[in-house]
Amino acid sequence: MKLYADSANVETVVPLLLDGLIRGVTTNPSIIARDGVTRNDLARLYDEFSAAGADEIFMQATGGSREDLLADSFRIADFGDRIVVKVPATPDGFRVARELQRRDVPVLLTAVYSLAQATYASAIGVEYIAPYFGRLVDSGEDGLAKVSNMTKVLASTRTKVLVASVRSPNAAATLALNGVGHITADVPVLLAMMVDPVTEQSAAEFERVAAQSSTDPVDSIG
Repeated sequence: MKLYADSANVETVVPLLLDGLIRGVTTNPSIIARDGVTRNDLARLYDEFSAAGADEIFMQATGGSREDLLADSFRIADFGDRIVVKVPATPDGFRVARELQRRDVPVLLTAVYSLAQATYASAIGVEYIAPYFGRLVDSGEDGLAKVSNMTKVLASTRTKVLVASVRSPNAAATLALNGVGHITADVPVLLAMMVDPVTEQSAAEFERVAAQSSTDPVDSIG
C-alpha cells in the first residue's frame, strides 16, 4: 500500500513526509484553491515537498485546448524528476497523455469514472489513473465495485489505480481489502487512519503501569 496526501498545505504535509508516513503528494486546481495557494506556487511546492522526501509529486496541467494542455504539462514536468503530470481523462487529455508518454514524462489520467476509460488508459501505457471514489458514491454508483473492477482490469498492466476522494479510514481499509494499492486522501483522513480508541486506551494503560512500576521499591535478592 502506498499512501499520498491530497493537499497543497506545506505545514501539514511536510511533517508527514519527514516522518516517512506518506510516499508523496497529490494536488489539483481545487486543492490549490482550497489551501490558499495559486498555480504560481507550484514550483515552490514541488521544491518543498521534494526536499522533505516525497517520492512522487502529482500536479495537474490545465488548458482550454489540446495545445495549451500539452504546453502546461511540459511546464510542470520541468519542475523535476519526481513529478507525475495529471491530465483529465477527456479525449484531449488522452491525446496529451500519449504525447507525454512519448517524451518519457510520467502521467496520471485523472477523473476516470468508467471501466472503458481505465482500459484505454492502460492501452496507451500511462503510469496511473485516478478514479474519485467519493464522487462515484455520491453519484449513486457502486463505487467500490467500479474501483475494484478497474483494479482487476489493470492488474496485469503497468497502469496503477490511485484512488482519490477517499473520505474516511473505513473507506481506505475497504478499498485496500479489495485490492487497491494506492490511495490519496486529505491529511485529516490519513491521520485518523492511525488512530483507534481501543489502541489509545491500551497505550495509556501501558504508560500507567510503566510509571507505577518505575516508582515501586525493588526487593533485594539474597
